[in-house]
Amino acid sequence: MSDWRELKETLRSHGIAVLDDAKTRAVCGGDISAAWRIATEGGTVFLKTGPPEFLDIFSAEAEGLRELAEAKAVRVPRVHAFGSSDNDAFLALEWLDLERPGRAAERLLGTQLALQHRRSSDRFGWHRDNMIGTTPQLNVRDDDWIRFFRERRLLIQLQLAESLGFGGELLQEGAKLAKNLEQLFEGYTPEPSLLHGDLWGGNRASVDGTPVIFDPAVYYGDRESDLAMTRLFGGFGDEFYRAYQEAWPLAEGHGKRVALYQLYHVLNHLNMFGASYLARALDLVRTLNRGMH
Repeated sequence: MSDWRELKETLRSHGIAVLDDAKTRAVCGGDISAAWRIATEGGTVFLKTGPPEFLDIFSAEAEGLRELAEAKAVRVPRVHAFGSSDNDAFLALEWLDLERPGRAAERLLGTQLALQHRRSSDRFGWHRDNMIGTTPQLNVRDDDWIRFFRERRLLIQLQLAESLGFGGELLQEGAKLAKNLEQLFEGYTPEPSLLHGDLWGGNRASVDGTPVIFDPAVYYGDRESDLAMTRLFGGFGDEFYRAYQEAWPLAEGHGKRVALYQLYHVLNHLNMFGASYLARALDLVRTLNRGMH
């Protein structure tokens, strides 16, 4: 943060009663922002900070957490406030002592995530755009999921990859996939489910045995995409998947769409972190295209 004294007064003006002698203690935050543990009269607060232009990013995250909280399914950190001073934007959240989920928490998360996905909307997308990692995520609403995913997810990531020098075969194969996307949805019509949007192992934990999810990229979409993300980098146990299936079984043929939903995130990692993700992106898009008839 640029100016702790100035930010302290701004936090107080937003109802965060920072102690006079409070010191900033850096903690693990993420790719976008700095993160701090702050002592207040009401207890410890988790604080994210960034330059003033991050205010929109933090407000989107806050709205996403509140949307998830309204589902009354999986626990999320409570939002205290967000705002900005002259030099810093901030997001103040409930401090949680996170722990690695045990088997009981895995089972409960599966059950609760299915309940969260039951929360629906009349269209896919969301009322505002947000971020997926450091990449803008466009959520303009649409009543057609295939069109939404093609235009607001797949093609945008492919265009960004091309602009970063990852064109060639990836772009050609990606364009072919986008053209034939309907084949992956034959006999299946997704419902607009409330999604976390970035549900990998690093964005979930537990508190006293209760599952917690955080750092969302919220929108309403096919629930299969949340589950595909959980399988991309591992970390979710069999108990989680078994409990989800018992609560709300997935449609027949869901397995063939896993690679599609993972491709979105792998392309995003390619665009954020570079060529180390190119081979995986190519493998996914080739696999998907080979499965077309």
